[in-house]
Amino acid sequence: MFYFHTIRMKGHHFKSGISKLVIYQMLLRVFSNANGLNKSYGTIAENGCGKFNDIDLKVLKSLREFGVSHIWFTGILEHSSLSAYDEFGIHSDDPHIVKGRAGSPYAIRDYYDVDADLAVNVEKRMKEFEEMIQRTHECKLKAIIDFVPNHVARSYHSDMNPGKKKDFGADDDTSQLFNSQNDFLYLQHETFISPSDYLPLDGAELPSVYTKFEEFPAKVTGNDVYSSHPSSNDWFETIKINFGVDPKPPHDCFFEPIPSSWIKLLDIILYWCEKGVDGFRCDMAEMVPAEFWEWIIPCVKTKYPKVVFIAEIYKPDLYEHYLEKGYFDFLYDKVNLYDTLGGIIRGYNSADDISHCIRSVEKFSERMLSFMENHDEERLASRFFASNPFAGIPAMVVTACISKGPG
Repeated sequence: MFYFHTIRMKGHHFKSGISKLVIYQMLLRVFSNANGLNKSYGTIAENGCGKFNDIDLKVLKSLREFGVSHIWFTGILEHSSLSAYDEFGIHSDDPHIVKGRAGSPYAIRDYYDVDADLAVNVEKRMKEFEEMIQRTHECKLKAIIDFVPNHVARSYHSDMNPGKKKDFGADDDTSQLFNSQNDFLYLQHETFISPSDYLPLDGAELPSVYTKFEEFPAKVTGNDVYSSHPSSNDWFETIKINFGVDPKPPHDCFFEPIPSSWIKLLDIILYWCEKGVDGFRCDMAEMVPAEFWEWIIPCVKTKYPKVVFIAEIYKPDLYEHYLEKGYFDFLYDKVNLYDTLGGIIRGYNSADDISHCIRSVEKFSERMLSFMENHDEERLASRFFASNPFAGIPAMVVTACISKGPG
């Protein structure tokens, strides 16, 4: 289970007058859930779930006093799930295309809606979300949510789309692998087959009613798998969005006219900006052409100049490209600093390696986001990492003080 919340740095005001962004990642599903059963593959009734309304002024003020400036609310958008609220038109997905019961927060099923599991009153779920954002701002905190442009859930369908733009794939020509104006990539004459080695937990209670998922022609899987039968190790519950890059060599780019998917994604970001969201943590930004970010970020900032964009990037040779050409405000310092500090804690690296980390990003060090935990990484105190949380204190000091960049 990778759901958790984490504080990344304590204290964002320094005697020098420098102000640092301090980001606190919060998975609402877990953060305020007082139910300790934690049954494997348990239902939401058995294991419980945190709610928007739980993030009250007391919680938010305590985070502000702790030194936090931004809260990264994780798992907000409606994603593929086995939860069903049929009376509100929200149905359970086929268990064979959902990872776990709650599903992955990165397999988004409706980009214009929030996860119904997080609402006390499902019918008023968006109002509850908006009120949480209002409380966040009352406490002088900023709200960040995920933006996942590379892929959507296999079962994607928006019933909350306000109608300015059509749904993804609505006008696609499915007879072609690639068309610059298609939203998806299609494997002609092939039917999608879910991984044979992925089955819901044996003996677990499954939803009594769910729609058997069918997909023809099969679409390319989110992690660039051009097969109608991806493996259980792939992101098989997702489908890749087409950004206008022909997958066939020499991989020609067709960015004029602007691809249909770009325009839809801009509408989505503006939709959440209108609801008071202050920033976006952009999932797997390097899997999307830098030209897309070069176009969409200025478009957003023309109307919302203070909105922050943070890129998740794992290739250090692309750091500067996505900062300069892609116009990102900040990006993860994962492969560089995080991995080095993790190696030092485990005894694999020398502390001298930190000097290399500093030199490799010195041109843009203030735009590198340093961290010691997030939902993709092992908990600092786990037996697989530091074993003892106090063993991570020196590394935490390094992440907090190595630069003026956020953490």
